[in-house]
Amino acid sequence: MLIIGIAGGTGSGKTSVARSVIERLGSDKVTFISQDNYYKDYPDLSMEEKHAINYDHPFAFDNELLVEHLKLLKEGQPAFIPVYDFSVYARSTTETVRLEPNPIAIVEGLHVLYDEKVRAMLDIKVFVDTDPDVRILRRIIRDVEERGRTIQSVHQQYLKTVKPMHDAFIEPSKKYADLIIPEGGHNEVGVQLLAVLTEKYLNGEKE
Repeated sequence: MLIIGIAGGTGSGKTSVARSVIERLGSDKVTFISQDNYYKDYPDLSMEEKHAINYDHPFAFDNELLVEHLKLLKEGQPAFIPVYDFSVYARSTTETVRLEPNPIAIVEGLHVLYDEKVRAMLDIKVFVDTDPDVRILRRIIRDVEERGRTIQSVHQQYLKTVKPMHDAFIEPSKKYADLIIPEGGHNEVGVQLLAVLTEKYLNGEKE
């Protein structure tokens, strides 16, 4: 199994890059994993206490579970990943998603390149580099339309945690990337280059 890690700031276009590669290679050949599914769960905390957590910090993610699941897939076994509900800041207690092993696995998330243990599992490391003004606009649209947030709460979170955590952890992790793709899925050359690398692997050209 070839494991590709795609990191970058919020709204950078990480998922678009992953989807473009999957469309080119075929969904039957690729297992997609979002780091967002691995937010830590705090069932004993009140909603007010959950709101106070910094969800943009690397420690907000259960990366040990992510690594465990990557190892299972690499061994040819299925993995049952958690389902996270952003509207209530909690994992589903009754639902998981079964992932099957495939020749290619794509792991996408904010801190995929920051965590040393996750990074050690990656064969190709990608960083999606997009202008901050574009990223924040995408974040506003996503959080309001998909996660039930208000514009005010998105704005406050961006200033309090999103931008500081990006500057402190995400941007510096770019140094670990094998490939940097500016503007995410809109960069056809970068996406094609990544797809070609994976196609070569599928065809047995591993060098």
